[in-house]
Amino acid sequence: MSGSYDESAGLDDATDSFWEVGNYKRCVKRIDDGHRLCNDLMNCLHERAKIEKAYSQQLTDWSKRWRQLIEKGPQYGSVERAWLAVMTEADKVSELHQEVKNGLLNEDLEKVKNWQKDSYHKQMMGGFKESKEADEGFKKAQKPWAKKLKEMETAKKTYHMACKEEKLAATREANGKADASVTSDQQKKLHEKVDKCKQDVQKAKEKYEKSLEELGKCTPQYMENMEQVFDLCQQLEVKRLTFLKEVLLDIKRHLNLTENQNYAAVYRELERTILAANTQEDLKWFSNTHGPGMPMNWPQFEEYNPDLTHTITKKEKVKKPNEGVTLTNVTAGGDNLAQAGDRGSVSSYEKSQTFQTEWSDDEQPASNSGNETNGGANPFEEDSVSGKGARVRALRLRRAGAGRAQLQSRGRAYQAGG
Repeated sequence: MSGSYDESAGLDDATDSFWEVGNYKRCVKRIDDGHRLCNDLMNCLHERAKIEKAYSQQLTDWSKRWRQLIEKGPQYGSVERAWLAVMTEADKVSELHQEVKNGLLNEDLEKVKNWQKDSYHKQMMGGFKESKEADEGFKKAQKPWAKKLKEMETAKKTYHMACKEEKLAATREANGKADASVTSDQQKKLHEKVDKCKQDVQKAKEKYEKSLEELGKCTPQYMENMEQVFDLCQQLEVKRLTFLKEVLLDIKRHLNLTENQNYAAVYRELERTILAANTQEDLKWFSNTHGPGMPMNWPQFEEYNPDLTHTITKKEKVKKPNEGVTLTNVTAGGDNLAQAGDRGSVSSYEKSQTFQTEWSDDEQPASNSGNETNGGANPFEEDSVSGKGARVRALRLRRAGAGRAQLQSRGRAYQAGG
């Protein structure tokens, strides 16, 4: 037998080589993918810009809220200023992240959008001009070789079938020789069949080898033409990759605030303000404002003068109407009463001045007549509440009675003169 046949050999092994017919389509798809990747990058930048905007707004809201809380809170002095400096840092960093958002959208995203528009040209029937040109170029380069390949595959199939027939004929001939019932004429025919199959195998083999030789001759030209089209695709891709690398560096420059001089200045200023906090100065301020360093009008001896207005400086806050009234001022009404007598009547103001201190017999002065100190009465007050009330009522009755008598006397004199 001049040849052998393996049934599995008739099945073409599926390979993934670029040189296989139709496998160039991955290169064409890469062009279409480049356009889609531009869209993906723009969506990526848009989402990051939204994150930067949201973070910027969150910093602003946080700063505003805590600035108000700190300013209204109990913290004071230089440490308060240092704490507020953290809010200032948030405001400035918020502005920087707003700039990041603007850079991503107004510069990087627009740059990708414009490059995509210039690099990919849509066709009326769909697809892009660049991918269509690449597809047509590969088809043209592959068509002659694909034709020879098809002829070779046909010749190969014919050769393998001839080998199979030869093998079957040889098997029948061997079986006929072993079978006594087979006549000599039948054995002769079986032998002739084997000879004919051998001739067919030889012819098919020669044709197969010839087609394979012709395929091999056109393969170099095929490879050259395919590589030329592939190089054009590579040129498009190198432009895309170079541009993408450039854009990513721009994005990195916008995102990396550590390279921003303004960002570094924010934290230098924050550190300076914090280090400037002086705890001793703050303690001194608190002592002078709320502590022992405050001035004090210490009590001194005062001689009694009946002609001067006697002012009771100790006041009591009246919390409820039924807790009594507080005597805050007692005024000698001599001069005022004299002026009222000349006019023949008492004005409402003078009435209020004259009689504003009158109490009913059952009214009592409030218990806390002294100045409040952290909500408590003066512990060094010697006079009892009842004693002070008695003296004040006596003084009121004496002065009020004299005032009424003088007013009535002057009124009668005025009427008599009229």
